[in-house]
Amino acid sequence: MALEKTLTSIEGVIILTPNVFEDERGFFVETYHRDKYRELGIDKDFIQDNHSRSTKNVIRGMHYQLTKPQAKLVYVGHGKILDVAIDIRKDSSTFGKYVSVELSADNKKQLYIPEGFAHGFCVLSDYADVFYKCSDLYNPGDDYGVLWSDSDVGVEWGLKSPIVSSKDCKNPKLSKIPLAMLPE
Repeated sequence: MALEKTLTSIEGVIILTPNVFEDERGFFVETYHRDKYRELGIDKDFIQDNHSRSTKNVIRGMHYQLTKPQAKLVYVGHGKILDVAIDIRKDSSTFGKYVSVELSADNKKQLYIPEGFAHGFCVLSDYADVFYKCSDLYNPGDDYGVLWSDSDVGVEWGLKSPIVSSKDCKNPKLSKIPLAMLPE
């Protein structure tokens, strides 16, 4: 089986299922191959890789950069998460809608998120190692967010007692963010 592309309900957000080679020794998976991803329409030069480890019930997000927007390719090396992308492109027909997908070390799926989305995830296992490639560098002065619990967006996290940073709890609802602070 070759790298498989699954379209989502929001144009540009793509679920990828890589080819996995397993035997009695374990497995091998190619997590990124520029030419193969370009053939599937993901033509980005990823210039920064990140690794995040979080414990069960942690929610990280919903983050975005405005002047240096980042496309992301997300996968999980250990554990299981619910990965979420909210369309915050002010001129988009799917503005305020979101896509969520379970990514895990077991299913080895990836989520591609283009520029113009707020991104976050919650940890469903005891802990999770989340890896993601970014198309631009992180810029702390360009760090913005949407409130993870914005009832207008309605992300269904499936957690009763989430653990969220004080910074992420201070993010505004999407409807309270001035249009000048949202991507095209």
